[in-house]
Amino acid sequence: MSNFYNQTRAASSLMRRLKRSVINPTAVSRARCFTTTEGHRPTLVHKRSLDILHDPWFNKGTAFSMTERDRLDLRGLLPPNVMSSEQQIERFMVDLKRLEVQARDGPSDPNALAKWRILNRLHDRNETMYYKVLIANIEEYAPIVYTPTVGLVCQNYSGLFRRPRGMYFSAEDRGEMMSMVYNWPADQVDMIVVTDGSRILGLGDLGVQGIGIAIGKLDLYVAAAGINPQRVLPVMIDVGTNNEKLLKNPLYLGLQQHRLDGDEYIAVIDEFMEAVFTRWPNVIVQFEDFQSKWAFKLLQRYRNAHRMFNDDVQGTAGVAIAGLLGAVRAQGRPMIDFPKQKIVVAGAGSAGIGVVNAARKTMARMLGNTEHAFDSAKSQFWVVDANGLITDERENIDPDALPFARNTNEAGRQGLREGSSLVEVVRQVRPDVLLGLSGVGGLFSKEVLEALKGSTSAKPAIFAMSNPTKNAECTPEEAFSIVGDNIIFASGSPFRDVDLGNGQIGHSNQGNNMYLFPGIGLGTLLSGSRIISDGMLQAAAERLAAYITEDEVLKGMIFPPISKIRDITKEVAAAVVKEAVEEDLAEGYRDIDARELQKICQNEEEVLEYVENSMWSPEYPTLVYKRGMDCLLFFVLTSHRLRLAFIICIRAEL
Repeated sequence: MSNFYNQTRAASSLMRRLKRSVINPTAVSRARCFTTTEGHRPTLVHKRSLDILHDPWFNKGTAFSMTERDRLDLRGLLPPNVMSSEQQIERFMVDLKRLEVQARDGPSDPNALAKWRILNRLHDRNETMYYKVLIANIEEYAPIVYTPTVGLVCQNYSGLFRRPRGMYFSAEDRGEMMSMVYNWPADQVDMIVVTDGSRILGLGDLGVQGIGIAIGKLDLYVAAAGINPQRVLPVMIDVGTNNEKLLKNPLYLGLQQHRLDGDEYIAVIDEFMEAVFTRWPNVIVQFEDFQSKWAFKLLQRYRNAHRMFNDDVQGTAGVAIAGLLGAVRAQGRPMIDFPKQKIVVAGAGSAGIGVVNAARKTMARMLGNTEHAFDSAKSQFWVVDANGLITDERENIDPDALPFARNTNEAGRQGLREGSSLVEVVRQVRPDVLLGLSGVGGLFSKEVLEALKGSTSAKPAIFAMSNPTKNAECTPEEAFSIVGDNIIFASGSPFRDVDLGNGQIGHSNQGNNMYLFPGIGLGTLLSGSRIISDGMLQAAAERLAAYITEDEVLKGMIFPPISKIRDITKEVAAAVVKEAVEEDLAEGYRDIDARELQKICQNEEEVLEYVENSMWSPEYPTLVYKRGMDCLLFFVLTSHRLRLAFIICIRAEL
């Protein structure tokens, strides 16, 4: 009998090892069950009791119905009163207002960071409620989960880290990424935002702490575009940091080594891209806050083979284009006059050159999309960097900026030269638009703004687009007080409108990337487009520009209110879907094939309805518990007793 007992123990041990084995099909059956809640179908879960309360994806807190409490073994683990989601939100908001001050770590801790902490705690315990709160209060909380507060979060992320969210691929993981990607529990991922932390907003190299920007962006994908939160993945690629302060900080969570460069760096990014597209062939990857040195190179390397885009280069460009087209309308001119605009650009990094390239393509498209139109459009831009006006005399000029270097002789006729200051360029060019993407706070000084008074436009536009707030080239108060009331102002970070007196309001338009990137991602997903083309990006920008009514735009409003972000995203996504179909890039999505999608796109109302019906909303699904069933593995066993023991063991496990 003791021999039989030992055989039984051996079989039990074997069963446990098989359950842990990577080749065991049980791993698949016990994986977290993912289902689309767009159709409000019941969701199957493989956990009960405290496990379900500790899972933010499925936890409803006090909103669990009594039948669910019985079904999921929750009776007695929650207070008896079943609350509606509206009551839960009301209770949370009361707590939020009370805790905003108490959650601060002292007088130096900004109130916005305290709000972020409280919201993050909600995110950790109940995702559905978190997104309900975020969507219902998007104007107030978008600046908390995204810019400008997210910059502060990234700077302090090592100290704020509490619960892991997303994935970390590092230089130490080379050769392992293909297997690592299967550690993520979701069998379906629609959207990845990835950063290497090298250029977070205008704050520089923050290393592994840059994961905060990926998390914040995906919060907006969920809130604005209705991407299912169970299908998003924030990613940090840690290749080291050149931030000496972080390298010397013993509490820093990332690799404490200098950044990889050259072929070694490329090899890490290549391996990551291969891994994620192997597991999730239809995923969309958004590159975020990569330093200029790599932003363009990586974009060109992957964009023709993968569904990816770079938001700093293409998203910022699209929002700026929408704003520039809106500015033409606000000046009382038709959008077709855009190719006549004289634009001075302060900043020649990835964002600045990305905007100039996109604006040039837009002008060329309006002029007939010929090679001559594309060539002549570049003459509308004067690009100024830290060393002044860029001309063809510049030594070691960045290849990406080279097409916009002014001819020396032509510049001389305008009273300008290589390296002319921003003040000199504004004074001599007398531009219609002064566009700031420099990352240098206060760059639009009193002298620069005074020079803009000489603009040939009766209503010049000032775009202070750098983030976060402290890096804005100027404030709206400075712009309106120095240049005058009759201007158009836009910024990258949120500012309050300016009271000009006599009932007049100086509108502070926020040219936020969140107007576009959620719609670009959603439209690409729903079209099933193989790539994200320039035409799709252009269609997104043009739809955003047309969203503002004529009355609004004549008052100086060139961007819509953030409160309308779900509707804006729906419109932008619809434009992207239609463009993908027109370019024959669409392959369909789920049970909608390319031919059906083509029919849908023939009717504007139908494509808008298709997009809206595909957007996830934060509603609690009905949860149904299903016991995980083990797949039986059959072995040829020589001993009848061992075979019997193995069967007993399996039954015990089930």
